[in-house]
Parts: sequence; structure tokens; C-alpha cells
Amino acid sequence: MKTAALIEVLDREGVLLAGAAESAGTDAAVPTCPGWRVRDLLRHTGTVHRWATAFVAEGHTGPRPAEDLTDLDGAPLLSWFREGHGRLVDTLAGAAPGVRCWSFLPAPSPLAFWARRQAHETTVHRLDAESARGGEPTGIGVEFAVDGVDELLCAFHARPKSAVRTETPRTLRVRATDAPDAVWTVRLSAQPPVTVREDAEDADCELSGPAAQLYPALWNRRPFPAVTGDGSLAALWRERSRVTWS
Repeated sequence: MKTAALIEVLDREGVLLAGAAESAGTDAAVPTCPGWRVRDLLRHTGTVHRWATAFVAEGHTGPRPAEDLTDLDGAPLLSWFREGHGRLVDTLAGAAPGVRCWSFLPAPSPLAFWARRQAHETTVHRLDAESARGGEPTGIGVEFAVDGVDELLCAFHARPKSAVRTETPRTLRVRATDAPDAVWTVRLSAQPPVTVREDAEDADCELSGPAAQLYPALWNRRPFPAVTGDGSLAALWRERSRVTWS
């Protein structure tokens, strides 16, 4: 996806997240994040937004820690979240295409990385906020959902820190049934997963369904739409695929 389109998604998703959080109330439990209340969700996501903004706005070329979580709550916390989200959107939208700063996943440019990463970060946590509010979640576009699956499989889980591993080599297939060529072959072993975006070989297990359902399922926000083959690999994904921010 183009950077401008990702920034538009980030803008919309942050507004939806804040709206769902306000409707739920900051003390509401977040079913998709066991142990969290909405206040925890807002504090975490708002801190990530400010952390990301600083790299682009201030041109930091190496990693740096985020600020401590705010202790705001209620209406002041919602205002704080909205202000930080707005500043992130404005910073990305106004940045020069060639801005130089640190990033931590492969991307065509640092700006493309931060737009993509924050659009998906905010979308996943918008789903969390809507789970606290209850009711049907807001839909996700097919192209964006495919991009999110691609980021998770080909970038996050290509890193040495990925815990999705097997003692003997196995193959997991992920297939979006509503997008042409949106199929990934994930080779599992005692090393970090190796993913190619193609229907490369026979798979021990396939996870399939519409892209907008696969995307949150792979982020452990909903059940897999369909599992065929060895279901233990789907269970392995559930147990070990968590991406943590620290």
C-alpha cells in the first residue's frame, strides 16, 4: 500500500479507537487483551504513538526508549490519546519522503515503515477497544488486511526473536480466499520462520478465510476462519506468536 493511504487508515483507525474507548469507559475490561482495562489500552497505544512520532519528527537514527506510561484516566486520558494520535498523523503526513530515522522492519523507506507499522498497530488496538465496547467490529479493507498479514508473517516473524518454532520441519500455509495471490508458505523449524508469498509446496496445515478475518486471527484477536490439516500448528501459532512491545 502507498504511504499516503496508510496514513489515511491510521487517521481513521485512531478516531475509531478513541470513540470505542469512550463508549466503553476506561474501566471496561478488554476481552482481546486479558488483564487489561481500556485505560491500559489507551496508555499503551498513546505511548507508542508518541514514541513513533519522535523518530520521524526529531530524526533519531537509533533506537530509544519510550516515555513512561501516563497515569491519566477518564476524559483527560482520552484527550491525551487523541492529541498524540493527531500529532502522529500530522507528523507522518507532513514529513519529507526521504526523512532519515530509525526503523526496525524492512521497508522502502523509514517513512513508509512508520506509516505502515502505526496503521496496523492502531487497527489491532482499535479492535481491542471495540471488543471492550461490544457489538460488531468495524470492517477492515481487503488490501489493508492482506498488507497486515504480510507484515506479520514476512517481517515480524522473520526476526530472530520469533518463538514460532518446531523441533522438526513443518509447513504452514496461510491463504486469503478473497484476494488474488494472497497466499503465504511459512516454513517452520528450530530456526525463525521463513515465509514466502507463494503456494510453494504441500503444507501440513492451512489457515484460510477472508483477509479481514485472517488478519485479526493471526494477531490472536479472533478464531481462525478455517483450519485444515494438522490443527496442532494452528495451536502452536496461538501459543507462541505473540508480538510484544518493549
